[in-house]
Amino acid sequence: ADGEQIILDENARAEGHDYYAAVGPAVSIDGKTMAFGEDILSRRIYTLRFKDLESGDLLEDTIEGTTGGAVWALDHRTVFYVKREEGTLRAYQVWRHTLGEAEDTLVYEETDDEFYISVGRSRSREYILIASSQTVSSEYRVVDARHPEREPQVVLPRERDHEYDVDHLNGRFYIRTNWEAKDFRLMSVRPRESSDKSKWRVEIPAREGVLLRGYELFEDYLVASERQNGIAGLRVLKWGRGGRVDADAGHPITFEEPVYFATIGTNPEVESTTLRLQYSSMTTPWSTIDYDMGSREREVKKVQRVLGDFDASAYTTERVMVTARDGTEVPVSIVHHEDLDRSQPQPLLLYAYGSYGYSMDPTFSSVRLSLLDRGFIYAIAHVRGGQEMGRGWYEDGKLMNKKNTFFDFIDCAKHLTEEGWTAPDRLFGQGGSAGGLLIGAVANMAPELFEGLVADVPFVDIVTTMLDESIPLTTFEYDEWGNPNEQPAYEYMLSYSPYDNVTAQDYPHMLVISGLHDSQVQFWEPAKWVARLRHRKTDDNQLLMHMNLEAGHGG
Repeated sequence: ADGEQIILDENARAEGHDYYAAVGPAVSIDGKTMAFGEDILSRRIYTLRFKDLESGDLLEDTIEGTTGGAVWALDHRTVFYVKREEGTLRAYQVWRHTLGEAEDTLVYEETDDEFYISVGRSRSREYILIASSQTVSSEYRVVDARHPEREPQVVLPRERDHEYDVDHLNGRFYIRTNWEAKDFRLMSVRPRESSDKSKWRVEIPAREGVLLRGYELFEDYLVASERQNGIAGLRVLKWGRGGRVDADAGHPITFEEPVYFATIGTNPEVESTTLRLQYSSMTTPWSTIDYDMGSREREVKKVQRVLGDFDASAYTTERVMVTARDGTEVPVSIVHHEDLDRSQPQPLLLYAYGSYGYSMDPTFSSVRLSLLDRGFIYAIAHVRGGQEMGRGWYEDGKLMNKKNTFFDFIDCAKHLTEEGWTAPDRLFGQGGSAGGLLIGAVANMAPELFEGLVADVPFVDIVTTMLDESIPLTTFEYDEWGNPNEQPAYEYMLSYSPYDNVTAQDYPHMLVISGLHDSQVQFWEPAKWVARLRHRKTDDNQLLMHMNLEAGHGG
């Protein structure tokens, strides 16, 4: 058909449901069939469906209980997908389905309950990639995409504390690894030699203080996604002799703003000399940019639409460094309206996450403009437990170092008050999920610093949850929080658990938001916490809980 073709109308599919989410879609390589996942409960359990893109009809093939993703083999008829375990919702099995056939084949089952699996496709399209991952180690298997019926082959057997991921192009596996490289490096190897690390050759060496976040392979170029001094940026490298990376022929992609986030976008064509990237800052809406890797010219293809008369120059952003109690310098990203009167303290919302090595980057939010236009300052504290300053930043805020996450947030709040940005009667804190754990801990430790706190889907009953292995996420979280079946970990977790440390004291105004179908933080955690707070707190401040009865963790 000429012109545009709507391949999935989510609005039409959502009719009659309180909640609807679609993931994918994944189109077969011949462009004729689409697979997509649908969730109508918000528990992240998807039913896989298939659509004939030539006729527009849905096929009879439906698969329940999946993660929603599908990866096509090169026969255009076979897909690989992942099933969730009943109860725990752990992604634990890879199955193979051939269109029109009733029986599916189990390809691989992950029996270690600390690992979960995902499936993808190599850049060359020659391999189906099956990843087994947990907090500190990973293992990959590959299946020849031309022969989807063959057994998966292990790239490198799992080892404790070794994390790696795999891609393939021009006859070599490319492996991003933290083997002898705390902040990761890129290696390559011939597929048949991949299990022998002595055969791996260095493509991008480890660099002190530079975290290798990811990479994209092209015929003529290799793009590295790197984080340095807390800023995520991009570097273009060229292939030299013998298919090796020419380290001297590279250049960073430069941007004008001091604080920003740039990452690799969608680049399906391996022959392209244009990199499509995503760019944002706290004042620049999400932008899709095409960057010519040879001429270094760039073209903005699309900018996120912002309703109303938005003018980026009306806002200003900066970064300040806060010295935490142990001497560590913690970055804080700040944005406010340029007309703000800085001569006196102003209302400020301080946000943080600080877990799983997940970085809170200084990116744009259109809903935040309402706050900024009403005179609020918005700040992100890049606390330890994230990975903003490299792998060590994460390790310094997990397990028996977890309290650094809370101390950093408190010390950032104190600094912003002492420097006159704000004052305790107009300072607010916010965090969600594991960031809700942070808010809960801070509420107990330093309630006097804040006028109000917002906790979204907060993980606040950490000890009870981590003792219950039937709950989703528990077992493969031991390397993040500790295993409370071991006494030192139990006592340390108990010492900061928000629910267990609610005490008879004054608390700030609080808003707690949760969802009934939440599979990440079960609804009873915030409900118990709010009940205990109401029972014990000694103030008359508002404590509000909103439980969305139709939503889950992200709804």
